Amino acid sequence: MKRTIIFIHGSYGHPNENWFPWLKAELGKLGCNVIIPKFPTPKDQTLENWMKILNEYDDYFNTDTIMVGHSIGPALILRKLETLKKPIKAVFLVSGWIGNLGINEIDKLIKSFYEKPFEWNKIKKNSKHFFIYHSDNDPYVPLKMSIKLANKLGTDVNLVKGAGHFNEKAGYTKFPLILKDIKKLIK
Repeated sequence: MKRTIIFIHGSYGHPNENWFPWLKAELGKLGCNVIIPKFPTPKDQTLENWMKILNEYDDYFNTDTIMVGHSIGPALILRKLETLKKPIKAVFLVSGWIGNLGINEIDKLIKSFYEKPFEWNKIKKNSKHFFIYHSDNDPYVPLKMSIKLANKLGTDVNLVKGAGHFNEKAGYTKFPLILKDIKKLIK
């Protein structure tokens, strides 16, 4: 059975943006099954709607599964980890945070993802490894918010210089560091 890697895009995003196509192709060369669901955004973007879509892939969740999330994607991954009966292999969180950003339009869009407190003990129990990546010049998510997330998960932040919000707008169509880190886990 192929190792499954599930990507979660961010608000206003889609499966074919940023570094997702490049990373999917690179992981495909390594024999991985990469799944990138399309979530409704911004219309109908709620935790409930996104979780319904992610739950359609429950058969792929096992101890070898890896999840990769960008922007609001990490919040959905954390919520999914709260529900799992068995741990997955690893979680890679890119430009992730917990709580409101202080940007009114975005905070309204992401409210349902953060309304209730996270169950950190369940989350940490349901992934063997956590990796967090943040840029030194992210225009939306302050570094302190990724540090807070890292502290809750008992891991460190991999600080990347000049990556913005790790999106195409910032010139981020490839992400060699995350590929290198995933390769270490799947060998």
